[in-house]
Amino acid sequence: MGTTPGEGQETGEVTSASPAPRRVSRETSYRLENFVALLLAWSKRVNLIGPAEPDQIWSRHVEDSLQLLPFLDGREPPFADLGSGAGFPGLALAIASERRFHLIEADRRKAAFLREAVRVTAAPAIVHAAHSSCLRLPPLSVVTARAVAPLPVLLGLARPLLRPDGVLLAQKGAGAEQELTAAAAHWNMQVRVTPSRTDAAGRILEISGISPIR
Repeated sequence: MGTTPGEGQETGEVTSASPAPRRVSRETSYRLENFVALLLAWSKRVNLIGPAEPDQIWSRHVEDSLQLLPFLDGREPPFADLGSGAGFPGLALAIASERRFHLIEADRRKAAFLREAVRVTAAPAIVHAAHSSCLRLPPLSVVTARAVAPLPVLLGLARPLLRPDGVLLAQKGAGAEQELTAAAAHWNMQVRVTPSRTDAAGRILEISGISPIR
């Protein structure tokens, strides 16, 4: 605590940062609209979002995902998104940033949706219908994850995909502090915490230097 962004931190130490909002172009907005329309159509037969969520899809899912855009600045693509599901945050970020993403989704029906969404939006993304442990990707600078697994488990999934200087961007809810405490019992890590702009209780965890505690 008390360090400034960018300083080295001890295991489990946390700082806060607030990247500025990022606007998108009219063309990007159009592609995101096509993505959302396809998502709503597919959700009638595939469980992609909750039944009460269609009216909140822009704020709850799209805008929530796009707040990660500033964290990609200065990072070398391609990136990876774990448990992409309905395309959040990975596909939304690929559309908005025009940077290549590996979308990792083991559920084959959800992966089929993602492939169609990539086709319709011409997003720079590759869909992998497999568990991350089965993939052999080159080490990556960024892995994103949203509502995938508790943090102690998520760190184990992300670490094999990351370069030594890579970061995990994990979007978490009200239990973020408890998850960090649980993870610190098993993992060395450096953490910066940013409050979510779309969820008062949400947090963006920017985690680097991930290694297991021996």
